[in-house]
Amino acid sequence: MSALRSLVLPVMALALVTLPSVTSPAQELPAGDMRIVSASAAGSGTDLVVRYFAEKLKPIAQRTILVENRPGASGNIATEFTARSKPDGLTVYLHTGTSLSANMHISKKPPVDVAKALQVVATTHQQPFMIVVHPDRPWRTLAELTAHLREKGDKASYAVTATSGIVVGALYKEDTGIHAVEVKYRTAQDSMNDLASGALDYAVFDPQFVMGQVTNGKLRVLAISAGQRLRSEPSLPTMTEQGVKLDYNTWFATFVPSATPRATVNLLNRWINQIVAQDETRQFFNRLASDPFTTTPDEGQAMLVRDVEAFGNYIRIAKIPQEG
Repeated sequence: MSALRSLVLPVMALALVTLPSVTSPAQELPAGDMRIVSASAAGSGTDLVVRYFAEKLKPIAQRTILVENRPGASGNIATEFTARSKPDGLTVYLHTGTSLSANMHISKKPPVDVAKALQVVATTHQQPFMIVVHPDRPWRTLAELTAHLREKGDKASYAVTATSGIVVGALYKEDTGIHAVEVKYRTAQDSMNDLASGALDYAVFDPQFVMGQVTNGKLRVLAISAGQRLRSEPSLPTMTEQGVKLDYNTWFATFVPSATPRATVNLLNRWINQIVAQDETRQFFNRLASDPFTTTPDEGQAMLVRDVEAFGNYIRIAKIPQEG
């Protein structure tokens, strides 16, 4: 077995504390509308999270909050737009630190050095990726699937879409010595017929897609990539407890240009943490099979710096080609 890999810091206990209210946000930020930047198209899974926070931020910031969609180039368009925005606290980027870190190695010429051009304001939540099979397949544990894949050798295949799914799939193969062939699809939905027909043996997908399919009886979860079980879905076993040592979460955070004054960063951190601490937000994350996850700006920035370095190895193992 390979040594335990950890992409994110151990999950910190979420302290649901009463945060101080901010009575005069107009005195703390320049006058004008705020905008939250989304790297996804309107209506997508991540964009729904952005819009949730935009709505929740309105009464706290006491101003109009606009959502600005800047999709494309694997998130690099939104990242560069944010990094080059005026560092006044009125432009906030909600994205995954995981994707930012991966893009530093996938892109031949990243538009910015994210660890230097962006400052983490506050993390919001984290989620694992999931190894799933069609319910008609006989395997009910990861060990059963692994045994099948060892017998099938390179005739086995699996579906992926996102970078994190590619990484988790590659680490699973490296740890177990299986030789299943990766098949990349544009969307997870595009793979469903092949999973149902048996053309694919399994898939590695994000929980937003998976849990809806589980509810509809179209997928079965065998394992999650996190080192610990989800608080939101405690019945789902981890890969580690089934003998495949892995601790991989994608983590979401808010970012601002690095030159943003520290007082402004701290103010925005309080606001975001106030939203994350709400019971309604916990329930919102639970529906996404995600757990709330809060840090200070310094803790979040340290995670970003470390993950940028770590992803060089992950991209190498997953053999993800450079783009652009």
